[in-house]
Amino acid sequence: MTIIQFTPLSSQIHPTFWNKLTQLKIDVLRLSDATVPITATYSEGRVIKDREGGAQVGLAGGVALDESSFDDAPQDVGKGKGRMKGVLKNFNTIEEFKNCDKAAMLNDMADKLWSSMNSDSEPELAPFLLLTYADLKKYKYFYWFAFPAFMTKPAWEIAGEVQPLPQAADLSGVFAQVNPDTVPQFFYVDQAKLEPITSFKPPNDILTIGFIDPSFTPENPGWPIRNLLTYLLVKHGVTRVRIVSWRGAPDSSSLFTATVPEQTSLSSAARPSAAGWERNPQGKLGPRMADLGSMMDPVRLSLQATALNLKLMRWRVLPGLDLEKIAAQRCLLLGAGTLGCYVSRALVAYNTEKITLVDNSRVSFSNPARQPLFTFEDCIGDNGQGKWKAPCAAERLKEVWKGVDAQGITMAIPMPGHPVPEAEVDKAKKALSELTELVKSHDVIFLLMDSRESRWLPTVLGSLYNKMVINAALGFDTFLVMRHGPRATAHAEHISKTGKGTKRLGCYYCNDIVAPGDSLTDRTLDQMCTVTRPGLAPIASASAVEMLMSMLMHPDGIHAPAPPAAAFSQTMTGNLGADEGAGILGLVPHQLRGFLASFRNMGITGEAYDRCTGCSEKMLTQFESDPVGTVINACNDTKYLEKVTGLDKLYEEGKAALEAMEAEALDMSDGDDF
Repeated sequence: MTIIQFTPLSSQIHPTFWNKLTQLKIDVLRLSDATVPITATYSEGRVIKDREGGAQVGLAGGVALDESSFDDAPQDVGKGKGRMKGVLKNFNTIEEFKNCDKAAMLNDMADKLWSSMNSDSEPELAPFLLLTYADLKKYKYFYWFAFPAFMTKPAWEIAGEVQPLPQAADLSGVFAQVNPDTVPQFFYVDQAKLEPITSFKPPNDILTIGFIDPSFTPENPGWPIRNLLTYLLVKHGVTRVRIVSWRGAPDSSSLFTATVPEQTSLSSAARPSAAGWERNPQGKLGPRMADLGSMMDPVRLSLQATALNLKLMRWRVLPGLDLEKIAAQRCLLLGAGTLGCYVSRALVAYNTEKITLVDNSRVSFSNPARQPLFTFEDCIGDNGQGKWKAPCAAERLKEVWKGVDAQGITMAIPMPGHPVPEAEVDKAKKALSELTELVKSHDVIFLLMDSRESRWLPTVLGSLYNKMVINAALGFDTFLVMRHGPRATAHAEHISKTGKGTKRLGCYYCNDIVAPGDSLTDRTLDQMCTVTRPGLAPIASASAVEMLMSMLMHPDGIHAPAPPAAAFSQTMTGNLGADEGAGILGLVPHQLRGFLASFRNMGITGEAYDRCTGCSEKMLTQFESDPVGTVINACNDTKYLEKVTGLDKLYEEGKAALEAMEAEALDMSDGDDF
């Protein structure tokens, strides 16, 4: 008799499995190295005919894993396949992967299998263990499979010859009637039908069992039968059995008799040793490596690599960071110059997927050095005129990150103090209509223009539709970054719902006592150009984007209160709550004023003003009733906005108050008794 040499299993992992593991590691497991239940399938071995030489070529059925291996609900494995249940253990470092006690892990699985064989529960006869380490920066995956199987001593032997299944007279009729799609993974022959091995009870005569065999060699049955033989021996004392190696059809299948000496027995207290580690392609016991970096679509590789850096923040530092919320924000950037370029790059770094840029100027030769989305070639584009900034910047953003939906729109925004001639009224109406639709269709508005008056109309629209508005402005060595407060009506609703008596924060114009006017006419060259220290714009832009992120992560969002003044002197904000203007990213200031000369930032809070030309209800009510007329009048009449909001009466009221104070002081002096 010949000792049975079992054909080891070989793994075949589809790239979708690694993609699913990557998602699981980044989004769910993070730093956890807990085991994860997974499944696999193995297919039956088969022999095919070589088309060229006509020779018979054997193909072993490998253990296949793909993205469905992580599914909780068992899937239909399909014709000619066996199901395997296993566990995945992914290590955080390559050192942990190399140095883990692999023998102990294999023995632990063997102990569980042995325990199930000696209990009344249904044993898992085809278990497996998968150890992995995923290098998510290079997309290299190191892995090692183990298929635990017990080694019986003395070993099982083949009694007699291995014969084709059709030659077995008592079985040929049974298997001729079998539907190949319904053959159980492990079965026994009960009269004229096949039954799952789990319902087996020892017969008086010789037992006939079978399994879906991944081996194509009749003399060397596949690895899964080892545990079935051990189970029959330890559970039912079976020492002689006929085995059907099923390979899809009777003509491809084989039959042999396996036996061990009758005195052989296995005590439930003495587990036999186990083996099963898969060999690497060099035929040695060691791990394998899958390199998906060269196989992946470069665009997809870029998207995943960019997202990785952000998702790593959730592993340890900020588990509550809502990256999906950030990515979903539709951002409208008014101004595609120095601030617009830096703000858009910072938004892309946060994987913000929708960015629209608006500007009405072309790329000039002075721009590329300070505005990182432009190059020299853009300055000489469009027949030497220079490309339009907004569309050019949008295209550059797409080149930086393929995941962004960037759009550039060339538009001149109507500005107070800049008259609109009769011939230009239709153009102004169109700009107003387009800008209104842009504001309505976006979640966040960035005001990044060069002049003060160009921010007025977007401020009004942002307040009208209660949008998040972030304002950034530069001086020579100073900057202002601020968030606009909510509309007064929305603020009142928020207080009514939450009971929080916070004060409404102001907008860019709430501290003004005059309406915005023409600040661009009659300026010298140094006043026409943006004269700032070059390092200031990146600082201000980054502060603007981070202010937005802090606001998004605050539970009250646009209604987040400003932190107290004392909070800005603290290096840690963990002791501050949401009602004190802090979220998971820290403070959510109302205004941030930076002074580069002293390398100092100052947090300031300003309340909303009921006569503000940008966000007061007087202004918004007038705008709602006649948007076109309001804009045209604001452009053509420098005093119009002051009349609408009541700022024109401020001087008279102040003068009257001063006169009243002087009169009261005079009356008091007349009554003095010296």
